[in-house]
Amino acid sequence: MAKKKTKREDVWLECTECGNRNYRTNVSVAEGTPKIELKKYCPRSRKRTVHKIRRK
Repeated sequence: MAKKKTKREDVWLECTECGNRNYRTNVSVAEGTPKIELKKYCPRSRKRTVHKIRRK
């Protein structure tokens, strides 16, 4: 069985307060780049902050 080909791209999630890139994930870019903002834990700030997508 062949795998399905999906257009996915690896991206980093960057903290908006300190600029540290803490998390890596992949997103589907079939209909353009999604605008994702997630509240994730930032170890440098030691609290939950908003993280946005940044390219490599």
